[in-house]
Amino acid sequence: MRNIRMTIQYDGSRYKGWQKQNIKGMDVSTIQGKIENVLSKMTGEEIQVIGCGRTDTGVHADKYTANFKTNSNKNIKDMSKYLHEFLPEDISVISLRDVSDRFHSRLNAISKTYVYTIDNNRFANVFIKKYAYHVEGQLNIEKMKEASKYFIGTHDFKGFSAVKDKSKKSTVRTINYINITEKDNIIKIEYNGNGFLINMVRILSGTLINVGKGQIEPEDIKKMLQSKQRSELAVKAPAKGLCMKEVNY
Repeated sequence: MRNIRMTIQYDGSRYKGWQKQNIKGMDVSTIQGKIENVLSKMTGEEIQVIGCGRTDTGVHADKYTANFKTNSNKNIKDMSKYLHEFLPEDISVISLRDVSDRFHSRLNAISKTYVYTIDNNRFANVFIKKYAYHVEGQLNIEKMKEASKYFIGTHDFKGFSAVKDKSKKSTVRTINYINITEKDNIIKIEYNGNGFLINMVRILSGTLINVGKGQIEPEDIKKMLQSKQRSELAVKAPAKGLCMKEVNY
């Protein structure tokens, strides 16, 4: 049996996230579901695609990693051509390759990189409005950078996630770096970490935006982390501004 690794690019606007959802009587459109359907038709097998992690409804990906196992003898070039022909235009498998049977796209991931894009122009740029959150009123980027430093390192991020109180899973994660850049009033916040909790990147982004607005002081972040309770100012930024950039192995 072959194990095939895929790199996938997708516009998540029309989809209910990455993960397939089995809701009785409902046809829920997800990225995983669309790819599995096409692969199953191509191979004549019931294919299960293993993703590197979940992405929320409306979130995008530039280099999402996944893998699947198959007995198909179809060569990589023909597989790639078939996927390109039958997948929707907003999902593209940009690379395919045979890998070791032991490769697992989620369990073998060392770190993940996400980018949150903010359009800080007075009027929203119509050409990027599907991929950026428009925030009117100039944000203080220096304060956002100062605040972001408190998130770097290993912390309990329970207060910056949608994890339920009853959950027994660890909410400790490590953020390796946060880079904030600005060009032509387009602000990009890039996060790299060993893993992220439910809604964590969007909540971190919403919090940093509120710092930029002057609603939170940078030093308040330390107290917010220590409290492990979700603050009213730790808002969840809209999904459309978030993109999974890449996964490192």
